Amino acid sequence: MSLKLGVNIDHVATLRQARHATMLDSPNAEPVLLDLAREAVAGGADSITIHLRADRRHIQDRDVTDICQANLAPVNFEMGNTEEILLIALAHRPAFVCLVPENRQEISTEGGLDAAGLQAGLEETIKRLQGAGIAVSLFIDPDPQQLEATKQLGAEMVELHTGAFANALEPGPRQAELERLTAGAALGHQLGLQVNAGHGINSANVSELFQVPHLAELNIGHHLVSRALHVGLRQSVAEMRRLMDGYPG
Repeated sequence: MSLKLGVNIDHVATLRQARHATMLDSPNAEPVLLDLAREAVAGGADSITIHLRADRRHIQDRDVTDICQANLAPVNFEMGNTEEILLIALAHRPAFVCLVPENRQEISTEGGLDAAGLQAGLEETIKRLQGAGIAVSLFIDPDPQQLEATKQLGAEMVELHTGAFANALEPGPRQAELERLTAGAALGHQLGLQVNAGHGINSANVSELFQVPHLAELNIGHHLVSRALHVGLRQSVAEMRRLMDGYPG
């Protein structure tokens, strides 16, 4: 099975917003997000991921419009479960929405969504998204209870949070996290969910994830943007694409 690559370009917007570029057509509004999305697709990205946060710390509303209307590749729209952001998703109709936890104090999304504990609040949102023809994923830890809740809620996909694996430096804990991911992917596949994964994946650890079965797509952002400072985003994505081609399925 060919492993797909979703490229998260939030951190390109983070660099742009360092100059508080609220006017995206101003000379200071660089780098231009749409240009970098094109480079990611040219390098082999299968989809483009953007996370419109409530506080607009990086991706802006105009970015959502530009990226969705450009139709460069399927758009994976990450969002917290709020009415404001839901209405934006419904208006733009990206290919996918990934519902994530959102904390104003965090630098990046940390930890998975509590799908089991938040079922009542998630159910209506998922129905509205699917009613607009948008496929839904939940970003969760590889926990059986969370996977079962995802299935019960009717989401088509799950994105397994790989942060604990990526941050485990000692061999024992690292292998334990890989085993959790392996079990989670197996259960997700058994439940009929498309199994994706993301957070903290880089060129040094991606091959370790090859032991995790049934993966359909990896979502990678920070590493690719960091590597792009040396070689450009097109080559950064192409390098990761080549590494991922060894996935056995």
